[in-house]
Amino acid sequence: MPNDRLRDAILRNGMTPMEIAEKIGVDPKTVERWITQDRTPYPRHRHAIVAVVRESESYLWPNAVTPEKASRIGQNELIQLYSRRSSMPYELWRRLIDRAEERIDVLAYAGLFLVEQDPKLIDVLRQKALDGVRVRVLLGDPDKPAIERKSVEEGAPGVMAAKIRQVRQYYDRLKGAPGVEVRSHETTLYNSIYRFDDEMLVNMHILGFPAPHAPVMHLRRLSGGDLFSAYADSFDRVLSASKSIWDEVVAA
Repeated sequence: MPNDRLRDAILRNGMTPMEIAEKIGVDPKTVERWITQDRTPYPRHRHAIVAVVRESESYLWPNAVTPEKASRIGQNELIQLYSRRSSMPYELWRRLIDRAEERIDVLAYAGLFLVEQDPKLIDVLRQKALDGVRVRVLLGDPDKPAIERKSVEEGAPGVMAAKIRQVRQYYDRLKGAPGVEVRSHETTLYNSIYRFDDEMLVNMHILGFPAPHAPVMHLRRLSGGDLFSAYADSFDRVLSASKSIWDEVVAA
C-alpha cells in the first residue's frame, strides 16, 4: 500500500520527492519507495522529513512509533491545564490567533464567547484569510435534537440553539472570504477544539456544566506524540461529515 499521507504532505508543501531527497540527503528512488511501497525511513530521516513538511511523525508513519513512546511524548505536548475556560487569559487566545500562519480551526456547538470577548475578531479572521491562513469553523446544527439535549442538560432549554443562530450572524460576514469555511455539524461533542497551527486548546465537556466552567488543555504538537494528533483527527472526522451553512441558505 502506498503512503498517501506522506505523498499528500509533500505535495501540500509545494515540493516533489526529488526535492525532499535533496533536502535530507538521500537518493530520490529511496523517497519514491517510502511513498509507493510504504517503507519506513530511519528515525533520522523521519525527523528530517517532518521538519520539512510540518506533519507529525505518528501521522506520517503510524506504526513507526511505539504506543509507549507516543504516550510519553504526548505527555510533553500538554503545555498547561486550566481548571476552567473562564480562568484563561484572553491574551492567550489573541496571541494564538495572531501567530497563526497556516490554519485556524474551530469546532464547537456555538463558541459565541469568541466574538463576544473580541468585537474585532471577524475582521481579524478576514485579514488572516487574506494573508493565506485557512479558517474553518464548525458549528452545531441548531435544528438537531442533540443541541436541545445539551441545553436541557445545562438547565437552559433553547439557549444553545439561540446561541448558534446568533453566532452564525457574525460568521456570515466572512462569506466570500478566500479560504474560509463555516460549516454545521450534528455530532455529539465531547470536547470543543480550537486549533492554531501546531497549538491547540481543548475545552472538555462535563455533563450538566456549561463550557466556561469545564477544563481546557493547551497543547503543542510534537513529532511522534499522539495527544495532539488524536484531537486533530477528531476535528477532521467532524469536518468530513459537516456541510456549509451558506449552502444551506442557498438550498432553502
